[in-house]
Amino acid sequence: MLYSVQMSAITVEVPDELAERLRQHEGSLREILELGLREFDAGTKPGFQGAAGVLEFLAGLPTPDEILALRPSEDFQRRVRQLLEKSRSGELTQQEQQDWDRYQFVEHLVRMAKSTAYLKLGFEPGANA
Repeated sequence: MLYSVQMSAITVEVPDELAERLRQHEGSLREILELGLREFDAGTKPGFQGAAGVLEFLAGLPTPDEILALRPSEDFQRRVRQLLEKSRSGELTQQEQQDWDRYQFVEHLVRMAKSTAYLKLGFEPGANA
């Protein structure tokens, strides 16, 4: 073993329905908690609402078909439209400008992933599949 990790035990009270669902995944509880905390933390940080899901999706190494099927959520689209309107009128706050820059970066990553997916499937980038 190259490293060791200290472990702590915790007790959590959850509704019976959730407890039953968790029992079905007992061997994966640490991973489920880690993924859930990452999503929760990303969703509470300014600038990453909506983007966290895209980043987690891409980090999961999806297939080319899954990448091409990727579409933004309604909430994400709404927020981007709001920022775009404010950007065009020069009314972005400093925080909104940071959000806008992050969203543009995520959009760039998705476009790169989709271009690569098209190539892997034998299509020319930009061609209708």
